[in-house]
Amino acid sequence: MSNNPKPPRWRRWGLEIAIFVGALLAFQAWQLRDSARGPAPAFHGQLADGGNFDLAAWRAAHPGRAGLIYFWAEWCPICKTTAGSVTNIAADHPVVTIATQSGDSAAVARLLAEKGYRWPILADPRGAIMQQYGLPGTPGFAIVAPDGNIRFTAVGYTSEIGLRLRLWWASR
Repeated sequence: MSNNPKPPRWRRWGLEIAIFVGALLAFQAWQLRDSARGPAPAFHGQLADGGNFDLAAWRAAHPGRAGLIYFWAEWCPICKTTAGSVTNIAADHPVVTIATQSGDSAAVARLLAEKGYRWPILADPRGAIMQQYGLPGTPGFAIVAPDGNIRFTAVGYTSEIGLRLRLWWASR
């Protein structure tokens, strides 16, 4: 019989959870190794509702506040799970969304009406803006701090609370 008793179950679970979270964070860092850093790459274009968008003007309209740039695609199943979070965040924070490889402005406008999205949406038919930001896929998120620098990027499912915490931290 061994003199070494088994550690309590909660300790074993804690270690397993820590390993899982560590592996998840390492994978996310690897995925985002080529994402943009420093000043947010400028972009402009026509919004799906017909208005014009310019990143510098958008930032100037929200002084002292961090903003969320959300990259999504109509064909992306995970994007459907993050859409509600983006809608909720848009009620409290500056948000612009980029419809990547989802058609031209007219197609995105139809999608906007069909889905009931109320966000400012810029069509990016070839994914050029997403490439500027170095994001490997959708959904993608870039948090732009009040000074215009990208503070955080994420790809894949990201929780609303996770996005809100990043926005809060970037605004500090």
